[in-house]
Amino acid sequence: MSAILSVDDLNDFISPGVACIKPIETLPAATTPSLSQDNETEVILDGTQAASATSAAEPAQISLTDCLACSGCVTSAEAVLVSLQSHAEVLSTLDAAPALRVVGPDDTGGFGVEGLENQDAKLFVASVSPQTRANLAATCGKGVSESQAGKMLESLLRGADGLAAGGKWNNGFTWVLDTNIAREAALVLGADEVLGRLQAANGQSPSASVQAPSQPVLSSACPGWVCYAEKTHPHVLSHLSRVKSPQALMGTILKTTLSKKLGIPPSRIWHVAVMPCFDKKLEASREELTDEVWAGSGLPGRGVRDVDCVITSKEILMLAESRGHNFFDIPHDVGSSLRPTQQFPDTRLHNFLFPPEAPKCVPRAAGSSGGLLYHILQCKAAQIAGAEIQTSRGRNADVVEFIVAVNGEPVFKAARYYGFRNIQNLVRRLKPARPSRMPGGKPFGSARRPTGKSASLEYGYVEVMACPGGCTNGGGQIKVDDPVVLQRRQFRDKPGPQEQKEWLAEVDEAYFSGEELDGTAKIGLGNGNVAGSYRNGEDDVVGGISRSHIHDTLAYWCEVTGISIDRLAFTTYREVISDVGKGNEAEKVVQLAGKAGGGW
Repeated sequence: MSAILSVDDLNDFISPGVACIKPIETLPAATTPSLSQDNETEVILDGTQAASATSAAEPAQISLTDCLACSGCVTSAEAVLVSLQSHAEVLSTLDAAPALRVVGPDDTGGFGVEGLENQDAKLFVASVSPQTRANLAATCGKGVSESQAGKMLESLLRGADGLAAGGKWNNGFTWVLDTNIAREAALVLGADEVLGRLQAANGQSPSASVQAPSQPVLSSACPGWVCYAEKTHPHVLSHLSRVKSPQALMGTILKTTLSKKLGIPPSRIWHVAVMPCFDKKLEASREELTDEVWAGSGLPGRGVRDVDCVITSKEILMLAESRGHNFFDIPHDVGSSLRPTQQFPDTRLHNFLFPPEAPKCVPRAAGSSGGLLYHILQCKAAQIAGAEIQTSRGRNADVVEFIVAVNGEPVFKAARYYGFRNIQNLVRRLKPARPSRMPGGKPFGSARRPTGKSASLEYGYVEVMACPGGCTNGGGQIKVDDPVVLQRRQFRDKPGPQEQKEWLAEVDEAYFSGEELDGTAKIGLGNGNVAGSYRNGEDDVVGGISRSHIHDTLAYWCEVTGISIDRLAFTTYREVISDVGKGNEAEKVVQLAGKAGGGW
């Protein structure tokens, strides 16, 4: 770092051509490396040369898909936030002190916590995404399903022969949860938000602080897309869904309930999320997702994070290797050998978080990013007798339009936009027109409106994801050209585009290999058959999800914690303003030089 810079000045947007440090995933060294220039890796853009031919830094090529904040480059502050979350951080936290132990229930149904006298001791919990399990299953090879890969991962995190078999204190994770549970809650809340039937958990009208987004509602579960919108297209922020992502929602459920039921502060609970995406590390660092919102002032602040650390599918292999395990050597049928799951300190929430049957997988028509668009379409079609869902492909496979029609007449229109090339077209369409300065002139700068039969029908909802193909193709996933895959598949040549396509197809196959919905998973979006029913005006089961059960559970959660649903399940966004290119860089540099006693 330059002598004229300080930590307080790490708010820059690193523009192309400026060297930056890309976090490199490596196994923890036996000794702490010194902070020298030799440990840096210079990032250069594709097609450019390194700054110096004699530099000792190894060039690391990056592309748009590698960029964590996809507005061009990562800020220095974001690079720091990401580097603080890694498999090495998981190991150092596990080895910091003996873990807190939950005991109970006793004869009265109460629970206690042992080890509180050690101020550094924490209670360890983990949540795992289905995309990660699918990616690990594909890497294991044929014969290993997504469910089996999940058991292998649970054995590593929670089993006696996993992480707990090594380390200073033999610590492991008390609970390992499936984020599909939080996904189902996010689906129900998201459909309510889009279709105008948003209900608070207590059945009353939502709090005035839950501001409904503008139409069309844009999904907000992809943090890469949210970063991009906040930095480069603030005009779309009013359209972003306020519902938390499954990762964030699971973190809030765990931190609020455990701290309340066990009588310990949220800071004593350490939650790691295993995700397919590096951008999820940035999401975990958002000040909107801390206890300052749900237990403090209600405004974003530097409180205790709901998700303390995010690691990716690749880092799971490193985590296992760091403890002397080969992840692929873990038996596939380890479920019977795992000790019983510790009772969650609330019976009703235990049954919700650990259902007797695994959460139902989404059907193929729902895509690999959680199925929110699919659930909204099914809810809308279930409202209207005789409704059918029609699909039409856009200019490429990552743009798909959907129409809920009755007797051939459209009543609701939605779309799926994956990949930044397509997202840029979407945000241009949403950009408001600028008034003309000429007398009598027409507004200009607005995107062209669609023409034809559906010209007057705007999108009601758009599912937006940064990665082409969706979340199973996340940046943190194990790729076909990664050394572990090359070794296990024994490729003779470097995998090309066809091999990459086949690899993604294998990951998707594993993602959809879970238990199918009875009679509904085989129903496509285009045949007009929608599994959904209503009971007394309130939808009961849509797409295999009991919406009334979700609403009742959320109401109970609010009752247990004493916190309103708007603080627990909804979030906010803000425009991020950069000074780069605003004409004041020279003045700022002079001020910084003066701080250091320098100058010219």
